[in-house]
Amino acid sequence: LSELYTMKLKFKGLEVNTNANLPKVNTKAPDFCLVNKDLSIVSLTDFRGKRVVLNIFPSLDTETCATSVRKFNIEAAKFPNTVVLCISKDLPFAQRRFCEVENIENVITLSEFRNNYFSTDYGVRIIDSPLQGLMARAVLVLDREGYVRYREMVQDIADEPNYRLAINSLINLPDEEYKISSNNIF
Repeated sequence: LSELYTMKLKFKGLEVNTNANLPKVNTKAPDFCLVNKDLSIVSLTDFRGKRVVLNIFPSLDTETCATSVRKFNIEAAKFPNTVVLCISKDLPFAQRRFCEVENIENVITLSEFRNNYFSTDYGVRIIDSPLQGLMARAVLVLDREGYVRYREMVQDIADEPNYRLAINSLINLPDEEYKISSNNIF
């Protein structure tokens, strides 16, 4: 699954380590079970046949995390047969409230509050620092067969991911239903 060493990151200048590294490009993404806003269990296999963006972050209660959800919400609407999963440790109730207040309709928020399997398997579980137990900021793009085609572990957790690279990786994934011009993004 993930490489067997910690990933060294920063949080506002402070060193932060994750339990491992992200799954490598061209490998099958590990399946997972996370909790949806209605407390139902959602797995990666539920999205088989769709392109999937995993927007992973510490908490919706930070401006950077909230911004990433807002930006992916706008971009997701441009891509048919694509789903954006916004994954954090936030409780599903807080995720639902955030989406209602912010009019977020084009992404699915998922919570890892019941266990650490997702963050462990994806190498994003923070193992030290004041953020210990939360997830690092990362973006993965999966093709319709569940293979990783793009990955970014944001080097300073306080920074936003590179949206353009993530969206460009979607554009480059084959999908016979849709072609998008790179002029339509950001």
